[in-house]
Amino acid sequence: MSKRHQTLKTWITHTLSRQFHHPVQSFEIQKIAGDASFRSYYRVIYQGYSFVVMDAPPEHEDCVPFINIATQWSSAGVRVPKLIAQNLDEGFLLLEDFGDQVFALGLTPKTADVRYQKALEELQKIQLLPVNQLPVYSSDLLMREMGLFREWFLSSWLQLELTDQEEKMLSQVELKLTQSAQQQPQVVVHRDFHSRNLMLLADGDIGVIDFQDAVIGAVTYDLVSLLRDSYVNWSEDLVIEWLTGFYESSSMCRQLSWLDFMRAFDWMGMQRQLKVCGIFVRLCQRDGKKAYLQDIPLTFRNLMQSASRYDEFKAFADWLSQRILPELTARPELSSLPSDYWECR
Repeated sequence: MSKRHQTLKTWITHTLSRQFHHPVQSFEIQKIAGDASFRSYYRVIYQGYSFVVMDAPPEHEDCVPFINIATQWSSAGVRVPKLIAQNLDEGFLLLEDFGDQVFALGLTPKTADVRYQKALEELQKIQLLPVNQLPVYSSDLLMREMGLFREWFLSSWLQLELTDQEEKMLSQVELKLTQSAQQQPQVVVHRDFHSRNLMLLADGDIGVIDFQDAVIGAVTYDLVSLLRDSYVNWSEDLVIEWLTGFYESSSMCRQLSWLDFMRAFDWMGMQRQLKVCGIFVRLCQRDGKKAYLQDIPLTFRNLMQSASRYDEFKAFADWLSQRILPELTARPELSSLPSDYWECR
């Protein structure tokens, strides 16, 4: 047992003793699935009660944003885990247990509509929160995120060296996408509002996790995360149906015309997809999380499809399909995909 794990178990023992008002001698602890960060999660079971412990090493993670956002969002009716106890010096949090029923589990065309409607209702609550006490999704941050595509996806993974003309084109794309994001109505943005960060709760509600990186940003960002998910794919007709319902019920979205809203949605998607392609490679190469490479194809295909819809990105779409796609399909990690997978639909 590592020193940190022993420290964690000691803290849990003391914390449970305080919670139950008697000395706790033993409890069950189980490692549960984590996320794409340095955080680890454990389920703690004692006398029929179940809790989740977040282990966030202070040298890598800051628990304060999580605590602040959880407090504010919970008070506004957003279903985030209740904070039961904390140890900021060590980076330990004891949280309400939302269970194991991830949003994506058992997701089928029959179950999808009810789940997505509930998730979109939860997103409405988030977007109606006061725009304060959170950092701004600045142009610098948006650009840095897209820079991960160059650094990790193109250079480190595909081993491509861009020409001056390609560098210029990519810079122009990044600028257009950044400007679009900043010209949209600005709301509270979760930043990872997708099928792996939503939970199906016993009472039928949707639980929201992994919200500590929330910012103030574009109204379409979380919609893109959910409806153009890197892990789940739906037909364009179904995506438009969900988008239409959200647009009609959102006063923030209706500040844009429907056509402008759809363009903003697609362009925001391109920014996120560029970022996520880079993040997935970084998770593999830097952090040893190789499974994320299997999530690149859907993300990249969404990027190509959105770019191909707009005259402003014709050169970029052509470059993706003619220059980058052949390199991508040659990667042995993705060799099992059917040849027609990459066709823009």
